[in-house]
Amino acid sequence: MELPFDISTHVLIFILSFTCVLVLGPVLIPLLTRLKFGQTVRDDGPKSHYKKMGTPTMGGVIFLIPIVVISAFYARHDTRILPLLFVTLGFGLIGFIDDFIKVVKKRKDGLYWNQKMFGLLVIAVTFAVYVSRTQASDIIIPFLGMENTFSLGWLFIPFTIVVLIGSTNAVNITDGLDGLAAGVTLIVTVFFTIVSMTRGEWDYIKIFCSMVSGGCLGFLAFNSYPAKVFMGDTGSLALGGAVGAIAIMMKMPLILFIVGGIYVIEALSVMIQVLWFKATGNRVFKMAPIHHHFELSGWKEVKVVTVFWTITVLFCVIGFLALRLRFY
Repeated sequence: MELPFDISTHVLIFILSFTCVLVLGPVLIPLLTRLKFGQTVRDDGPKSHYKKMGTPTMGGVIFLIPIVVISAFYARHDTRILPLLFVTLGFGLIGFIDDFIKVVKKRKDGLYWNQKMFGLLVIAVTFAVYVSRTQASDIIIPFLGMENTFSLGWLFIPFTIVVLIGSTNAVNITDGLDGLAAGVTLIVTVFFTIVSMTRGEWDYIKIFCSMVSGGCLGFLAFNSYPAKVFMGDTGSLALGGAVGAIAIMMKMPLILFIVGGIYVIEALSVMIQVLWFKATGNRVFKMAPIHHHFELSGWKEVKVVTVFWTITVLFCVIGFLALRLRFY
């Protein structure tokens, strides 16, 4: 894969998104504090997290605003960016409602499970139907080269729905430590930015990835340990929707499974913990998601986050290899 020489546009968008978040943070964080949109902490969580109680949440709006504004301007040039924005903003809105119920209505669990799933499904189904009608229903198979794809046929729509619902919930589960979800998503979207630079027809994806990665980097200025603000479900559901939609439109959901390995591990740790506990009454991990297991094993929060970021970089290297190497 050869990169084009002209990368100025996507770099400019990255810097613009990053700068907007840096400007919005000092404005919106005090506002969230005054509105008493404070984080609640799970009763059975690590004791070190109790000090985070009351830290402003719903901070996902800080990076969503630049994404919406820049996408709206870019859409005048290329409307293909709108489906990506639709999923990101739609999932983010569901997360916002969930956060609002938690912090304002004081209902700890936010939206009921069936309410949240219904909202996510409406957006996922709409996106899946749109994509099925506008592009081929095939996906890239890892390690067989970008030109070798497999057609899913009628399975494309349900597969796309599963990818979107799975990715947004996995990012939501990953968002449990300061800077973890934002940092991992930054690395993943930078990966997709680089890959999208290899084909001219993916220019709009390159722009969108640049927006998301720039927003994540800017958000880390406020969300890294010790966090001044949390993204909440507003941010985590939006980011999960964004990476899922990007992967689908690039025909790379299986590549997302590789580069987003941390998302996968986090989600699997919860499923394993629940299923094993129901079957045996015992726990596999000290606490799930797995980042809490490492905390309770004596790792400092910063160490867990740094290790998970590093692993994500390694997964992305494998992702590049999965798009370049041919084993036949």
